[in-house]
Amino acid sequence: MNQTIWPRSISGSAEPVAASLKRSVLTGSRMTYSRLIGALFLLGFLSYGVGFGLVTSVTGSHNFLTTISAHRTILTIGAFLMLLNSAVDVGKGVLFFPILEKYGKRTALAYLAAMIVEVVLLAVGVICLLMIVPVAQQGGYAGQAGAGWAQALGALALKSNTTAYQIAEMSLGFGCLFLCTLLFRTKLIPGSLAIWGLIGYVMLMAGAIAEIFGLHIGVALSVPGGLFEVALGIWLIVKGFAPEAYGQGS
Repeated sequence: MNQTIWPRSISGSAEPVAASLKRSVLTGSRMTYSRLIGALFLLGFLSYGVGFGLVTSVTGSHNFLTTISAHRTILTIGAFLMLLNSAVDVGKGVLFFPILEKYGKRTALAYLAAMIVEVVLLAVGVICLLMIVPVAQQGGYAGQAGAGWAQALGALALKSNTTAYQIAEMSLGFGCLFLCTLLFRTKLIPGSLAIWGLIGYVMLMAGAIAEIFGLHIGVALSVPGGLFEVALGIWLIVKGFAPEAYGQGS
C-alpha cells in the first residue's frame, strides 16, 4: 500500500515544484533586468550632472581661457563624465528595446532612434568642450591678437555644446513620449508614474525649444523630467517592472 501512495505523492508535487522554480527564475530575470535599467537611469543622471558641474566651474567666468591650463584636468574629467552619459543612454535604449518590442515594435524603434540621435548630439557637444583645451594653448602662444581669436573660438565651442545639448534634449523628450505612453498603456510601471514622465518630457521639450530661441527657462522646465528619471530608476531597482505586464502572472 505504501509503495502505491509514495510515487503518487511525489508525482502530485512535481508540477507545483516545477512551476515554482520557473516562476522564481522568471522573477529573478525580471528584477535583474529592471534593476539594471534603473541603475542606468540613476547613473546617467549622476554622471551628466557632476560632469556638467565640473565643466561649468571652469568655463563659467568671462575670461575662462586664461585659467584653462590650471584647470585642464577638471575640464577633461567633467567632459568625459558627460560623455559617459551618452554610453549610459545607449545602454538604456538597447535594454528597453526587447521589452518595448513585445508591445509595439514601432514604438520601440522610435524610442531607440531618438536615443541614438540624442547621444550623438551630446557626444558632439562634448567634443566641442574638449577642443577648448588646445584652443586655449594656441591662444596663449599667439600674443594679444591670438588671445582674442582664441577667446572667440572658445565662446563658439561653448555655444556649440549648448546648442547640441538643447537639440539632444528635444530628441530625448520626443523619444520618451513614446516610452512613457507605452509604459502607461501596458502598466509596466504605475500609471501615475508614467503620466508624470509624459508631463515632464513635454516640459523638457518646451524648455529646450525656449532655450534655442533665447528664452532661458530650460533649467526650470527640465526639473520634472529629471526628477521622473530619478523616481523611475529607484522604482525599477526596488519594485521592478510589473509582473503581470511582464508576462509572469501574479
